[in-house]
Amino acid sequence: MTTRPEYTIDQLAREAGTTVRSLRVYHERGVLPPPQVKGRTGFYSPEHLNRVRTISRLLDRGIKLNGIKELLNAWDRGDDLGDVLGVAGPDSAAEPEASDGATIAATELEQRLREVPNGLARVVALGLYEPVDATTYRAADPVLLHAVEQLAAAGVPEPEIVSEFERLATECDRIARRFTDLFQRTIWTEFQHAEAGPEAVARLAAGSDAVRAVPVQAGAELIGRFVSRYLEQDSALAEALTDS
Repeated sequence: MTTRPEYTIDQLAREAGTTVRSLRVYHERGVLPPPQVKGRTGFYSPEHLNRVRTISRLLDRGIKLNGIKELLNAWDRGDDLGDVLGVAGPDSAAEPEASDGATIAATELEQRLREVPNGLARVVALGLYEPVDATTYRAADPVLLHAVEQLAAAGVPEPEIVSEFERLATECDRIARRFTDLFQRTIWTEFQHAEAGPEAVARLAAGSDAVRAVPVQAGAELIGRFVSRYLEQDSALAEALTDS
């Protein structure tokens, strides 16, 4: 049986890329549910982590905590998003999606995600969409959205796609933290102890560029290699593809 991860407040802040002080403010403002207390220590769940990431993204888009609280409470209750936002319901004429796919009415996006629990909050937390205003969203990351559309077109259900992308984001965040730590304890530390000058700055810049590019290049190569290996181990799949 797999044990669900638990986080102390310090661990939650680190995983979410925020501060303990911010988490305490979220508690005070009612946007973050209290932890489960064991002994004298509060422990947070993956749902808390997703909630904090959603709050951070909404704050980045200019939505105030009061507005975030209203949205999150409504999502938790399962309220209709059109009622929450004060826009027309699904039977009324909704704002059409822009021809280039850049923007979409909030009610239409909610309808697309109707089979995904708390779908709107989760795709915002993933950075797939971001709110333009109370009634409109726009594509925040066309590359990731294209990947989602590829899986959906291949027949993967939306709830599975969103869940898998959340797991992928968590793993990628860990990889990013490791490479950042590698850069800081080697290249950055060396620069701080080196004699200042153009050559040292050039090495620092080259190291910064490398630590950004290498995980992307190596990660894509390794994941592609491993996926191919696992698929090739399925003899029934190989036979089906050969017969097609």
